[in-house]
Amino acid sequence: MSDVLDYLSDSTHWSGADGIPHRILEHVQYSFGALLIVLLIALPLGLYVGHTGRGALGIAGVANALRALPTFGLLIFVVIGLSDYLSGDFTYTGPSLLVLVILGIPAVLSNTYAGVQNVDPAARDAARGMGMTSLQVLWRVEVPNALPLIISGVRSAILQIVATATIAAYVSLGGLGRFIVDGLAQRDYAQMATGALLVAVLALALDLLLALVQRLVVSRGVTGRFATGRAVGPAESAVIGALGEPVTAGAPGGSVVRSPDETV
Repeated sequence: MSDVLDYLSDSTHWSGADGIPHRILEHVQYSFGALLIVLLIALPLGLYVGHTGRGALGIAGVANALRALPTFGLLIFVVIGLSDYLSGDFTYTGPSLLVLVILGIPAVLSNTYAGVQNVDPAARDAARGMGMTSLQVLWRVEVPNALPLIISGVRSAILQIVATATIAAYVSLGGLGRFIVDGLAQRDYAQMATGALLVAVLALALDLLLALVQRLVVSRGVTGRFATGRAVGPAESAVIGALGEPVTAGAPGGSVVRSPDETV
């Protein structure tokens, strides 16, 4: 541990292209680039399957199959297979992003599908009874109620991506994996341990950031953090939460208080 502290306290390791800040920035770029592609693919597909129920068995099979793929072996296979068709830095960046995307899709896809599918049917019926269209039911009832599970999938995906992005260094890319790969080649175990520590700290920091985002964006009507008094039924809570209204108990006639001076 003292060797790691000595490595971190050395000012030469905090500047230049091989410095810790630059490597962290590269790692974050790889990770968020992959996560963005994952969200563009997995979120719409998960919402569609969860809302319509079509292809549910296929989604489960695909997610389990992607989880079973050996990441490191897949990276080497893709780099070798596509090297003749790619040029420049994308020869290695492209395959690395592809592998990270494949790794991140299952968590987001499965959680999105499960979150939407498991919304209380009574909430959907209540929304339709209010005159909502199918798309309105999806975006104003199902998505808000599924949001905790969806964000949980995103958090799981970013943890896996950040941890696995270290393998990009094996194919000559940057990121925090450079400390591990270069340290192994040089038998510099302090450098290796520092790289592993920085990856763990980065992953935890991003998870805490997403946890804060989850607390801020999930409707209070869904979480029930501020609800007191009588219990509100699942359908009522879901629809009110979708409309962004806090559920407050104890109002006259069991009403829902929209604001301190307005009751329904």
